Amino acid sequence: MKELLIICGATASGKTALSVDCAERLNSEVISADSQLVYRNLNIGTAKPTKDEMRGVPHNLIDILNPSENFSVSDYEQLAEREIKRIKGEGKIPVVCGGTGFYINSILFDMGYGHTRADENIRKYYEKLLEEQGKERLFEILRQKDEKTAEKLHMNDTKRIIRALEIFDATGKKKSEQNDKLVPKYNYLAVACDFPREELYARIDKRVDKMFAEGLVEEVKNLIFQGFENCQCMQAIGYKEVVECLKNGDNESTMRDIIKQNTRRYAKRQITFFKKLPDLVWLKPESFSADKVLELLND
Repeated sequence: MKELLIICGATASGKTALSVDCAERLNSEVISADSQLVYRNLNIGTAKPTKDEMRGVPHNLIDILNPSENFSVSDYEQLAEREIKRIKGEGKIPVVCGGTGFYINSILFDMGYGHTRADENIRKYYEKLLEEQGKERLFEILRQKDEKTAEKLHMNDTKRIIRALEIFDATGKKKSEQNDKLVPKYNYLAVACDFPREELYARIDKRVDKMFAEGLVEEVKNLIFQGFENCQCMQAIGYKEVVECLKNGDNESTMRDIIKQNTRRYAKRQITFFKKLPDLVWLKPESFSADKVLELLND
């Protein structure tokens, strides 16, 4: 019997429903591994599970932060480890569900990037530098401080560039020199749904349409009104596009198309990331069920 269940994979692949099914059968709890579900008031654009969808199953690490707060992989690791320890202490198998790969890796393996705490002052410095001098200058600074990490990142990936600079400035050590070897901390089962690409894209399109029907634009407008426009959480897909389109005066149809396209691209990156996860079991849609997962869990 495995001691930890991971349900991961691309967005819109049915992870949430399966996690609830499995947690119910295991009389356990769900631990979210989603970088946006931690924020309160970001509900529609994150496809945050409703109370009805949770079906009474306890969900952890959802709605724990205000939109103005920053949150790092290290912060997530500490909170998730605490919940895993508590649930395991009750004799249960924790069910971790989400598509943020770095979060999942941080709890499954001993990895260097998870152990440097966020430094808000350093981060704000580089965020201001990015705003005033641009991504080219930010990327050049990273090249000067940690050339190997710069080689692995794209200039547009400013979030990870700033994180690498934050690690260097806080510790004096390059991120590329930290031990990121995959050393398992748990005997785990990890599953993901292997949807045909076009079917997954159709599910994504349907989800985005549902978000607009439920009031995504109004949700974003309300967050802007409350002063959260420039916060970390508003860089999430679905939020940044609406913000930009509102500034440009674009119509809702344009917003939808851009969000669908960006979400499909994100799903491709997720799939690429999770293909590197050791021992991940890819299940066909017809086998992506609690019956199959519990069967694997007992092997």
